[in-house]
Amino acid sequence: MIANKVIVGPPKVTRFEKARIVGARALQISMGAPILIDADETVSSPIDIALKEMDAAILPITIRRTLPNRTFQDIPLKWLL
Repeated sequence: MIANKVIVGPPKVTRFEKARIVGARALQISMGAPILIDADETVSSPIDIALKEMDAAILPITIRRTLPNRTFQDIPLKWLL
């Protein structure tokens, strides 16, 4: 694996990965997880908060992209944003 280089898949977050990340983070927030950004009064939905956190690139999430031959690469979300 080459450091700081995406080998498997596109060099950005796919729409499917974005949906999965936002959905998982919104579920965490709705279950009482601490919010990582300053949420103002206009943002009240866990989905909106999760989107803001993702846009701010502060989520400590790693995406695992796997090829059919079972090779994979773990990619930090910050590399893809």
